[in-house]
Amino acid sequence: MSEAYVFLGPTLARPGAKAELDAVYLSPVSAGDVCRLWRNRPRAIGIVDGYFEHVPAVWHKEIMWIMAQGVHVFGSAGLGALRAAELDTFGMRGVGRVYQAIKDGTLDRDDEVAVAYEERPDGYRALSEAMVSIRATLEAATSAQIISDATREVLTAAGAALFYRERTWPALLETGKTAGADPAELGALSRWLPSGRIDQQADDALAMLREMCDFLASSPAPLRVPWTVANTTRWLAAKDHAEKDGTAPADDQ
Repeated sequence: MSEAYVFLGPTLARPGAKAELDAVYLSPVSAGDVCRLWRNRPRAIGIVDGYFEHVPAVWHKEIMWIMAQGVHVFGSAGLGALRAAELDTFGMRGVGRVYQAIKDGTLDRDDEVAVAYEERPDGYRALSEAMVSIRATLEAATSAQIISDATREVLTAAGAALFYRERTWPALLETGKTAGADPAELGALSRWLPSGRIDQQADDALAMLREMCDFLASSPAPLRVPWTVANTTRWLAAKDHAEKDGTAPADDQ
């Protein structure tokens, strides 16, 4: 039985993930999945992607509960970065620029990490661009003198105003044109994007997998936390329901 489990969706393709960490890769996390995973007695869990819109998101308390059982939990890139920023004081380990930006308050909107995607037989395909990656790419384009600070600011504001499902580079460039960005700079950016685009979430996910690999190679002891999870009636009912709701998350390798 594997000692590492990672909830991963469109952020990173499975082959690239497996090259960094030998783990069981599961579908994006949702409420109850972490709790059910205790049946497999993992040593470490990584959270990258998760459901949040039409399916209840993973509970904070189930992450805390499984950490109280001694399991080390890592988070980065997407929903994992959000939960890590919220729970790092309890022992969850956040990794990457997105986590840091949420932690220090630079990013304060959940939709910054949201993407639309579709499931395919060979995995997941993103249909939109995460705002955190748009920001990183525009900053890189400015540093490379592809666009000016003024154009970067126009496009950043335009991207933030778009619904997360509509955030694509073609849509953003068209919106930027309407917002008055320099047409010549927009053209230069369009030509630069194929080689210059930054996928910040993928970079962060890779960083987390590498950190997990190094961590597990050190044969860590079970996590010890200085707190306990209160067994409230509501929590016990939710946990009981999750544990009875099917089996542990299936291996989605």
